[in-house]
Amino acid sequence: MRTLVFLVFLLGIATIGLGQQCNVTLKGTVKDFHDNSILEGATVVVVGTNQYAVTDENGYYQLQNLCPGKIEVEVSHISCNTRIEELEITEDTTQNFSLEHHFEALKEVKVIGDAVHDKTNSSQEASITAATLDENSAGNLGDILKNVSGITTLNTGASIVKPSIHGLNGSRVLILNDGVRMQDMEWGDEHAPNVDPNSIGNIRVIKGASALQYGGDALGGVIVMDQNTFFNRDTLYGKTIINGISNGRGGNITTKLTKVFDNHWHISANASLKKLGDQEAPNYILSNTGVQEAGFSINMGRHGYKQGFNAKYAYFDTEIGILRASHIGSVGDLILAINNDVPLVINDFTHDINNPKQKVNHHLSKLEYYRRFKNLGKLNFQYDFQQNNRQEFDVRRGENANRASVDLELTTHTTGLQMEWVDWGKFELQTGLMGRYQENFPDPSTQVRRLIPDYDKYDAGFYNILTYKVNEKWTLDAGLRYDFSHINAQKFYITTRWEQLGYDQEFGDWVVEDFGNQLLTNPTFDFHNISATVGAKFSPSNFDSFKVNYAMAQRAPNPSELFSEGLHHSASRIELGDLRINSETSHKIAIAKERDYNFWGYALEPYYNYIQDFILLEPSGVEFTTRGAFPVWSYRQTNLRLLGLDVSAYANWSNYFKTNHMFSIVKAKDLEQNGPVVNIPSARTTNSITYKNAKLNQLEVALSSNYVFRQNETPENLFVYSPREDQQVEVEINNAPNAYHLLNFSTKIQFSLSEKTQLTTSLMVNNVLDTSYRDYLNRQRYFADDLGRNFILQLKLNY
Repeated sequence: MRTLVFLVFLLGIATIGLGQQCNVTLKGTVKDFHDNSILEGATVVVVGTNQYAVTDENGYYQLQNLCPGKIEVEVSHISCNTRIEELEITEDTTQNFSLEHHFEALKEVKVIGDAVHDKTNSSQEASITAATLDENSAGNLGDILKNVSGITTLNTGASIVKPSIHGLNGSRVLILNDGVRMQDMEWGDEHAPNVDPNSIGNIRVIKGASALQYGGDALGGVIVMDQNTFFNRDTLYGKTIINGISNGRGGNITTKLTKVFDNHWHISANASLKKLGDQEAPNYILSNTGVQEAGFSINMGRHGYKQGFNAKYAYFDTEIGILRASHIGSVGDLILAINNDVPLVINDFTHDINNPKQKVNHHLSKLEYYRRFKNLGKLNFQYDFQQNNRQEFDVRRGENANRASVDLELTTHTTGLQMEWVDWGKFELQTGLMGRYQENFPDPSTQVRRLIPDYDKYDAGFYNILTYKVNEKWTLDAGLRYDFSHINAQKFYITTRWEQLGYDQEFGDWVVEDFGNQLLTNPTFDFHNISATVGAKFSPSNFDSFKVNYAMAQRAPNPSELFSEGLHHSASRIELGDLRINSETSHKIAIAKERDYNFWGYALEPYYNYIQDFILLEPSGVEFTTRGAFPVWSYRQTNLRLLGLDVSAYANWSNYFKTNHMFSIVKAKDLEQNGPVVNIPSARTTNSITYKNAKLNQLEVALSSNYVFRQNETPENLFVYSPREDQQVEVEINNAPNAYHLLNFSTKIQFSLSEKTQLTTSLMVNNVLDTSYRDYLNRQRYFADDLGRNFILQLKLNY
């Protein structure tokens, strides 16, 4: 009986085996998606089995003895985006695959982590990784960027920080936030970028105007902030960072959560909060310097092989106090404050933010779609919307005490179309179109003369970038861009000022209506700008490169340079624009030599920049208004020469010790007046030593030294009449502070709480020695010292 049962069992197995005969063959070719060229050495794997095939010299593969039914096939090739296809096979099947085999087209599929690719071929570039961003999550974007050689900041106190590249800032530095060019009134010296740095994945800094795909007016450079992209597999991960900050007696918290699905869909959300009270110099409180920030963003989309889309919304809100001692009641007090070593106003510590202050909120939304066309290329379309509302509050009394003195709303719509064409042998071509509409609305309910008028602005641009790979070592590139801008404004001018400036002779036809003591005018401008670049890169090995680039760029004047007329409250000064200002033109030559050895490496980056009709904002006097006495800053044009050098180096002295070194210097000269220029950074050097031991929970201890030299080349000071002394008095508005040296300390350690959860604790101490100093590029240096010692305790949880 047992024998009979055993025979029946064997017969059943045999029957099943006969019913499921695994004798199906899958075959085909693997080719390049763009030009249909053969891909030899591609691997075709049946997921979940040990069956695979490798394509031959004809791109042909064959898989035999497959079982009929549904299977998943993974196709991969070096430098290509791995492709997974689900197939249903019931008989011998021919299936051909196409893979993306061009580096530049793979930017959307780089893996999570620190990978940051070059955006150009021959420009000077530098990167800031996700790890560095996390370490500096308590700071702002400008402070984070100072980790790059050649980048300094133009500050208004400690919380309003604008990046400066090679001595140029404001509208000459473009900021790309996840593919969207920021439109947040960047023309103001005290208008910090409205970006939450905790929502960024990585940053690439392009020094100079050669990245024409982003804009032709980046005379200083481009800051490209991207999101880290995702593995194409089902996963959920996130991180939370908490910082406690001693100087300001507050802190911030940020959290980010990302869900990726195996069908290429993803969704990611980020939120952050920050609160600080009055910050402190070593010897006194900096009254009314508190800050409050909130940010939120959500990003979702689907990144398929042939097509995909991405949608994003981001909101950023900030309220920043302006140093109370910077708002003065009389000319005599202003002279005393600028020439004094101690602020004239020092109050007790508070978390309250009082007037003067600024409140800004920024909305950003983006919709992006891409599609690949076989034998043609990749087409990318993007629409983005931004709305920036800025309110500046002065020290006012009575019913206007809580009414903003400046209330501007800037609305921007932008569309862009970009085509990355298929490679033509050794050539690569990228073409793009851009259209933008912008509207500025100054709220008249402020009951204050409008600093910037109502205006409509229309922009259009077109560019081509061509890259030619001569051989394995040499690559050449060239680009050309055209930009058109039209401005249509409505502005009131005081009749006497209109006539004093000679506008009645040059722009009389702009007068719309005469109200006696003031005129309503309709200024209109058209600007046609050309930008071009040409460069070369020589790479004898993966560890050695030499780049040279020439870039010619033109920038149209921004609304502030044309129309400013009145008190800029958060800047604590009166600004005067000029309707005669034209586009400025930059001619920059930049060289970059980089070399990595086994244990050390260096980068040398000299540059020369000649800017014709450079638009310069500089002190020109002092004026008393109904709201107090303020310095007067006026715009004018001149020819400028910039000559500079960035140097960076590192050395791995052992498995545990590493040093990093940076030095930068830029020299500027006003060629028309044969003299120095205001707000040019002085030479500076940063050196650090780091101990890291992976065996001790990734223990890391670092000490850094920042030495900033004195700026010895500054314009002459102003002489103004002092009612208190009844004579002309020198106002030290252009004098540079002394050189200073700061020591910073940091340490961190990691703990694995589970297989997928990691806790990192760190302590940072900025200005360890509590040094009193004033930075030449901090516009509050006239009234107070910079920040004293600051302890930052951080907890970071990755999960």
